[in-house]
Amino acid sequence: MKHSLPQLFGCLLALAAVSARAERVKDLADIAGVRSNALIGYGLVVGLNGTGDQTTQAPFTVQSLESMLRQLGVTVPTSTNPQLKNVAAVSVHAELPAFAKLGQTIDITVSSIGNASSLRGGSLLMSPMKGADGQVYALAQGNIIVGGLGVSGKDGSRVSVNIPTVGRIPNGASVERDVPNTFAAGGDLLLNLHAYDFTTAAHTADAINKSLGAPVARAVDAVTVSVKAPADPNDRVDFLANVENIEVTPGDAPARVIVNSRTGTVVISSHVEVRPAAVAHGNLTVTITERPRVSQPNAFSKGTTQVVPTSTIDIKEGSGHMFVFPAGADLDEIVRAVNQVGASPGDLVAILEALKEAGALRAELVVI
Repeated sequence: MKHSLPQLFGCLLALAAVSARAERVKDLADIAGVRSNALIGYGLVVGLNGTGDQTTQAPFTVQSLESMLRQLGVTVPTSTNPQLKNVAAVSVHAELPAFAKLGQTIDITVSSIGNASSLRGGSLLMSPMKGADGQVYALAQGNIIVGGLGVSGKDGSRVSVNIPTVGRIPNGASVERDVPNTFAAGGDLLLNLHAYDFTTAAHTADAINKSLGAPVARAVDAVTVSVKAPADPNDRVDFLANVENIEVTPGDAPARVIVNSRTGTVVISSHVEVRPAAVAHGNLTVTITERPRVSQPNAFSKGTTQVVPTSTIDIKEGSGHMFVFPAGADLDEIVRAVNQVGASPGDLVAILEALKEAGALRAELVVI
């Protein structure tokens, strides 16, 4: 089946043609040292409607509950084996934003680590959240909001919508420890670009110097731009507020073709060109049909009825097409030539890979 231009490139082929435009410094770079920090914790979710962990397969849930009750003054006899259906062991994780202060709240995500079927309706008990250094930076607790739904019947049937074993608690953790940062320590500020590019780094330094009327910025490498900033914290904030709103014209993206081999999606930048090349394209269709056949035994043969698989293989080869790319063919010509022969996105990937192997593709080919 042939694909028209909208069908071929509407869903399966995205064409990225980025034009030069001014962008703010805050959209192009981050400030070195100003970053979020990952937090993780372990806790118990209670109040579930029989959808908690099966304690025979998740013994750590019982151990955690007994340890918590012991701290609250409740002793569980060692001879008992509680069968808990309303409790689930979970991991709790969150991102601690930069400059988060004591007493502020952050959102958290709660995920089951046992065999609980759903966390809907549960409440997370107080759980400490630690950073990479092992220190407690936040305390999490609250009612869980679950976007998924899981229903099962006694006959083993089950219907699941989204993921019912993961939920969120908005403002579910309070910050208990400040994260030290180097922003107010003085010295130069380092702006780290989101994507390495020498042209963008040079343009950023030039735009800052031109806007401030002084040579305060210099490009260190393809990612980092160093800016001389005031030492006083108040002046430092005002200075950075002006810098991050300066508009910069970033450099053009390199010629690149990105292929997603799993989905067949192809992204081609605007600077992709090919050298003179001839491409032959043909269609080969292989159809395999399975027709099970029932074999009955003869009378009084004591045989059994058997299902014998029968396979039919059909191979059809379509007419081949050949087209020539002239010297310096640009993106539009590539798309037009491939679309005229009715190539699918999968065929386009094969054509691009062949051009790259032949040295005719003037672009970086990235397969993910």
